Amino acid sequence: MIRVHDTLSREKVEVIPREPGKLSIYVCGPTVYEVPHVGHGRAAVVFDVIRRYVEWSGVDVTFVSNVTDVEDKIIARAAKEGTSESEVAQRYEAAYWDVMDRLDVGRPDHLPRATEYIEPMIELIGDLVREGHAYVVEGQGVYFDVESYDPYGELSHRKLADLLGTAGGRVEVDERKRSPVDFALWKAAKEGEPAWDSPWGKGRPGWHIECSAMSLRLLGDGFDLHGGGDDLVFPHHENERAQAEGAGHAFARYWIHNGMVMVGSEKMAKSLGNFTTLADALDAHGPRAIRLAVLQTHYRKQMELGEKELTDAASAIRGLDNLARRARVAGIDPSGAQLDDAAVGSFRAHMDDDFGTPGAAAVIFDTARWANAAIDRDDRGEAATLLATVIELAGALGLELADGDGEEGDEEIDALVAQREEARARGDYAEADRIRDQLAQRGITLEDTPTGTIWHR
Repeated sequence: MIRVHDTLSREKVEVIPREPGKLSIYVCGPTVYEVPHVGHGRAAVVFDVIRRYVEWSGVDVTFVSNVTDVEDKIIARAAKEGTSESEVAQRYEAAYWDVMDRLDVGRPDHLPRATEYIEPMIELIGDLVREGHAYVVEGQGVYFDVESYDPYGELSHRKLADLLGTAGGRVEVDERKRSPVDFALWKAAKEGEPAWDSPWGKGRPGWHIECSAMSLRLLGDGFDLHGGGDDLVFPHHENERAQAEGAGHAFARYWIHNGMVMVGSEKMAKSLGNFTTLADALDAHGPRAIRLAVLQTHYRKQMELGEKELTDAASAIRGLDNLARRARVAGIDPSGAQLDDAAVGSFRAHMDDDFGTPGAAAVIFDTARWANAAIDRDDRGEAATLLATVIELAGALGLELADGDGEEGDEEIDALVAQREEARARGDYAEADRIRDQLAQRGITLEDTPTGTIWHR
């Protein structure tokens, strides 16, 4: 039984799927006008881990995440570069998936692009107009009538009166709108911008209508889980919900949101220019360090994801790899070994409680410590069980251990380690130290253990 902190109810609730044994998930994806930064990496890993764990638990997941490929920032980028919006979107979408593949984030089951779903968006806007929740401003577009939808503000826990009082400070007020909080569903065409035909003239969709239309088309009414960053709760997700329900559709049953990556007291953001690109972080620390660093903070909390956090995570990953390498050297084979029931039960308890990855990761590292202790006392059966458990639980979160088998140059290094062992056995400690220093110059660290010497890069 998985329980999540539902943004709408502000309570931890049991997830009861629309269909038993299946879970439908929609997560807002990137607006592709710039290379992704580590904040995007965190969000992607969060929902990748959720998907992986639910599937590992035996549930059939349908995972949808979109690409916004028509939007003001894309248009502005194209104008700045003197190229087309489609060229900008294609280039930066390719850059996005390049780093996500490196990060071992699984591709969605469905990857809708906004420009491919214009007709469903037009249909949804038409439904809102007919239901009295939207109106046309000639020459401007179609707007959602916020005051016509009584539940507006429930998801973000804001009162309409407060929103009306602050609207002028948040958005440009258009006197032709019925209310300053009304938002665009369809924007009338402007010269030089992409546009499509519609009952209200040529134009393009507003940002918010995109996800409402795509999620409903691909997952159907009342799909299970809607996710995204907590910066999307208002106005994007609030507006998504209003659009869908205003048109007569049951929308997401549960809402979950991840916290932001911070740089000091500020959110890491493209617009602030305070970001580290995800590609640079991957080059410096590798995908597993980034994933583990994300896992070590609960998804709803803000976090830093800088040099210290990634260096510490990389060190922890090396510890897991050392266990795997040590077991290989000792001839301990985890394949086919039974799992440790207590560790698996504790892991599940943490993950079922609002995807508590910090506690789940702690279970993995505790089990790794016990596995090392079992190797120390030459309890091979216990060591195999515990190592198999570490491999299984880490894999459920998208982490693989590397035991060093087959790495380039391994045979030569193994030979040098064996020569050092022989030197130590005959008491030639000067020669043993010379070999250790030679390996250290190549970035190889040796660790002498009761069952032999292991090495790692």
